[in-house]
Formats: sequence, C-alpha cells, structure tokens
Amino acid sequence: MLLSAPLMLVIIGLGSLLAQWLAWLLKVPAILPLLLFGVVLGPVTHVIVPDALFGELLFPLVSISVAIILFEGALTLRIDEVRGLGGVVRNLVSVGMLVTFSVISLACWWLLGFDPELAALVGAVTVVTGPTVIAPLMRVVRPNAAINQVLRWEGIVIDPVGAIFTLLVFEFITLRQHAESVLHLGWTLGTTVVAGLLIGSVFGYVLGVALRRVWLPGYLQNLGVLAIMLTAFGLSNAVADESGMLTVTVMGIWLANMRDVDTSDILEFKEELSAILISALFIILAARLDIQALMGMGWPLVALLLVVQFIARPLCIAVSTWRSALPLRDRLLLCWIAPRGIVAAAVSSLFALTLQRMNYPHADKLVTVVFAIIIGTVVLQSLTSRGIARWLGVQQQAPRGVLIVGANSVARMLAGVLIKQNIPVRLTDSSWEYYRQARMEGIPAYYGNAWSEHAENYLDLSGTSQVLALSPNRHQNALAVYHFGHIFGEDNVYAVRSGAALKGGDGHENSRFRRHEVLFNSAATYSKLTSLIAKGATIKATRLNESFGWVDYLEKNKGIIPLFALRENDRLVPLKEGNTPPVPCTLIALVQNEPEPVI
Repeated sequence: MLLSAPLMLVIIGLGSLLAQWLAWLLKVPAILPLLLFGVVLGPVTHVIVPDALFGELLFPLVSISVAIILFEGALTLRIDEVRGLGGVVRNLVSVGMLVTFSVISLACWWLLGFDPELAALVGAVTVVTGPTVIAPLMRVVRPNAAINQVLRWEGIVIDPVGAIFTLLVFEFITLRQHAESVLHLGWTLGTTVVAGLLIGSVFGYVLGVALRRVWLPGYLQNLGVLAIMLTAFGLSNAVADESGMLTVTVMGIWLANMRDVDTSDILEFKEELSAILISALFIILAARLDIQALMGMGWPLVALLLVVQFIARPLCIAVSTWRSALPLRDRLLLCWIAPRGIVAAAVSSLFALTLQRMNYPHADKLVTVVFAIIIGTVVLQSLTSRGIARWLGVQQQAPRGVLIVGANSVARMLAGVLIKQNIPVRLTDSSWEYYRQARMEGIPAYYGNAWSEHAENYLDLSGTSQVLALSPNRHQNALAVYHFGHIFGEDNVYAVRSGAALKGGDGHENSRFRRHEVLFNSAATYSKLTSLIAKGATIKATRLNESFGWVDYLEKNKGIIPLFALRENDRLVPLKEGNTPPVPCTLIALVQNEPEPVI
C-alpha cells in the first residue's frame, strides 16, 4: 500500500533526524546511517517510493540540492590556502586525481563492461573524498601530524576541484551524444564551459560587491545569496544546457576569494541548509537504489572495489609522494585511507537522472556502482584504519592536547604557560579581535564556533584530550561542554564560572552544565580572573616536589589562585576549592604578587 505524500515526507524528515543522531551517537560518518535508512525505507520495505512521491519534480529537486551543496563546498576553497599547501597535497588534487580517475575508469570498462563514457564518469565521480567522511575518521584513527594534515587538506581541496573536473567530464559525455562532428563537439563543450565560467564569475563579483557595500540588510543576506545563486544556476542552464553546476561552483570560489568580503555568516547558513538537504537527499536517493542490480553485478563489482582500494589509491599516493620526505610508513597509511562521501553520491545521482532522461544505456548502473564504492570504502576503512595505523606505528600516542574555547586575556595567558610546558594548545573564538591577538602572540587559534560544521572539517582535534571552556559567555561555554563532552568524555571537559545561571523551563539552573563549572574556586569567576590580570596578575608554572612542596610555595607566594596541577602524564587536573596539589607536579596558578623565580 502506497502511503500518502505528506506521510512519506514526514518519514523522510524523521529518518533524516534519526540517522544524523545515530551518526553522532556512534561517532561515525553520517553518510552510513543515512544510506542505511534510505535502503531500509526504500527497496527493503517500500515505505518511501521517491518516483511516486515527487514525479517530475524529482530531477529539479536533486539538481537544486546538488547545486547548493557544490556552492557551499566552493565557498571553502581559498586560493591562498592552496598555495600554502605542501607539494604532496597539491599533487594529490592534480596528478594524483588524474591517476585515480584513469585507474577506476579502466577498471569499470574492463571488469563491468561499461561503455568508455560511462566508465569515465564513474572514475570522475569517485575521485572525491571530502571532509565530511575524513574528519570523523581522523578523530578515531589519530595518525601523526603529517598524515593528518595531508588527508584533511586533500579532502577539503579535492571537494570543489574534483567537482569541477567531474562536471567537465560529464559535459563532454552528454554533449558528445548530440554532436554532429568533432568540431561541433568542441564548439558545444567550449560554449558550455565559457557560459559556466563567465556567468559564475559575473554573478560572484556582483554578489561580492553587494555584500561588501551592504546593499542587503543583515536579515536578508542569507536569503539574498541563496536566491542570487539559484538565479545564476537557472540562467546558466537556460543559456547552455547542464552548465549551471559549473556556474555555482565558480561563483562560490570567486566569492570566497574576493577581498573584504566576509562569507562566514553565509557559510554557516549554507552549512545548515546543506546538512538538511544532504540528510533528506541521501535517504531519497538511497531509497531509489536497486538492490537486485547491486547484487546482480556480483564478483566483478567486488573486483572493482579491490581495484579502488589496492591499486588506484596506492598508485595515486606513489605518484603524489614521489621524492617527498614522507616516511614509507606514512605513505602506506595514506594508501589505505580514501573514503568516498557526499559529493560522489549526490553528483552521481544527479548525473544518472540526467542520463536516464536522455535514454542513455545503463545509466541506472552509475548510481549502483558509485554507492557500492562509497559503502565499501567507508565501512572497510572505518573498521580497519585505526588498527593499521597502530600496526604501522604512525598513530599518535595518548593525546595530551588542550582545546580552549575562548581567546580572551585569561585564555591566552593560560595557553602561553601550557605551551611552555610542551602541552599542545589551540584556542577557538568567534571574536576576530581575540583571534587576531592570539595569532600575534604565536598561539595556534581557530576563528569561529568550535561546534560548527566548519570546525568539524577544519579544526584538528586528533591530538586533543581535554577541553577548557573559558569564554565570558556562559551560553557558549554550555554549548562547548555539551558538544565536546560527547566526543572526549564528560570527565575531560571543564568550564569556568561566567555570566548568569542557565535555567531551564522550570526556573531551576541546568544541573548538567553546572557540574562541569568546576574550574578554580567559587570566587575565581571569569570576571574576577580578567580583573586581576588587568591589574598586573600573571599565570605562572612552578615545580612542586618533596623538597619544595605546597606549604613552601604558600610561604613564598601570597594572594594566589591555584588553577591546575600538571601531572607527570601531562594531564591537567583542575584544582577545586580546598584541594591540595598532588606532589610531585607542576602547579599552574594566578599570582597577584611577584614571587621568587620559578622553575
């Protein structure tokens, strides 16, 4: 029995929420539960029937959703960051990408019997990894800094670069179907590319000027950007068929690299919108997956997965790391990790729909093969990468880094002391001034909200073990506690007392957050610490041992506020009111007078 359209839409929304929540709970890439929910609701139980639900609207819905996803990804590509990348990452997103494309294309043609054009399209779609699958995997695997940096930046940069490459391959294939000659093909392809580049650049520039000169009020900014982006998408497709995807990608890159244009609010809005679209889109697309066709491909499909894992990726790494300083063990782990993600699934589904509308033979197999590669790489690498990293000896030892939410004077002074004790520290703050001051003092810092999707992809937490919420905003401290308490454990997240009490609907203070406000004594609130530092107090580290203990320290220092005890295992122990520092340890305290020289 076919359910009503409103009920199916409700089930898609609820399934999206449950899948994302399950991914958060299990700390796995969201793509896995989303695909699982889609398959269960679609081909297994037939609760969701996308073609019956959306009809002729399915193609426009997928097309617009993919355009928004590509635009959001392009907004993260800054040319100056690409120039600053190491040679290995540049090779991975250029020559390495071409090697991956060639190997997978040949494997599809030879093993699956695909036409050369369709095989090339599979190869192009599957060159993209993406930060949404890499970032969660890095927190679990915890490879050394070199591997972590290479994999993260490869996923970030290859997202828009691979999308542009895939679009060009797709344009060549589709236009070739209607080309009367090679000359006509070249002219049509050139027209499509020029239209995409020109319209994307013009709209990107005009939108950038509008944002720079504040032609749109703040409350209309996000809506205006979305409307103008979709206008460029529709206009480009009207001028040259299938050029809209290239247009929005170019538009996003142009906007991201204009001077004096702040895209942080836009990017945050697009992230939230993309998360909604991706969740629903994946369930819809997975519900259309033909399980029988997937099973019917049998061993040739298994052989293709083996080629992707054991031939394409190792060859890509071998070419990209040629003459680099990376040790062999690092290269071996890089050979293993390359999960495919969101862009591959979304773009392949859109292209399959387009090819089906053109009556292209075997177009439906495109999604089947791409989804099989996504599932195979994500599941295999999620289950095995941590063990392989440990076996190769490239996994970080027990993490001992500290993430401090806040880059104010208290946070910066504490970070400086911890850095001198060889503790890795990173500050985060949404205040540009505090962020700038931290960078000027040589302290690693991230600009933005530490719990945002952007931070999920860009903020490296693989070496972090503890989180200190030192923001003057108690609400931000609470968000940090709730977010990072799930990732690092409730016992490794602490907050300073600041602001008014957080009360629930019953008027009582939030007890869950209250138990994390354990930093320092009851009088050492954020405002008190800030006031003392403004009056000349400093945070200092002193070594306590059997010959110079806590009592001796108190005799030499008056008016101190004990903050932390740094144990031999590099763990920070917050010193609560009335606690005596364990000996031996390094005492970190706020000193209001000038003590004797410290060790």
